Amino acid sequence: MQKNRLEAFSDGVLAIIITIMVLELKVPKGADLATLATLIPVFLGYVLSFVYVGIYWNNHHHLLHTCTRVTGGVLWANLHLLFWLSLFPVSTAWLGQNPYAAIPAATYGVILLCAAIAYYILQLTIIRSHGPGSVLASALGSDWKGKLSPVACLIAIPLAFQHPFFADAIYIFMALIWLIPDRRIERKLAATP
Repeated sequence: MQKNRLEAFSDGVLAIIITIMVLELKVPKGADLATLATLIPVFLGYVLSFVYVGIYWNNHHHLLHTCTRVTGGVLWANLHLLFWLSLFPVSTAWLGQNPYAAIPAATYGVILLCAAIAYYILQLTIIRSHGPGSVLASALGSDWKGKLSPVACLIAIPLAFQHPFFADAIYIFMALIWLIPDRRIERKLAATP
């Protein structure tokens, strides 16, 4: 299979995920600021999840640029990642409607954790199919952000049962860390003849 088909399919799924998330933003029932204020938690949840989907889309784009071929394993690993990302709209809506509740905050963290693990599996599958000397393998290096994300989720999930606000703060902190562009793959691709 050509990697452009995989990219197009993944881009389409991610676009649908964002569309579904925005549809959860309901029109206010009134015309005053007090009515609009009731939507703030839902809107903030949408913004956070939009950022996460954007981060995954951006990193997925770079990841696939290192591929010269797509194997069946890569296809399944990619579908595994898309499965967890497709749960963002539900968890985002639930968290937005219950911003200070433990179970929605913990569930959001579980989905973030599973998406991070799925992304890691996709990376490993691509490296396995292209070899240890591949562009991706040499570009990743220590991957401190990739290792920090699951650890942060593993801290935030149980914390959500005691202090959902602090769990949400960890999710925001993780998104802010990933907003800083990761140029390892770009630099490696530019240096590769």
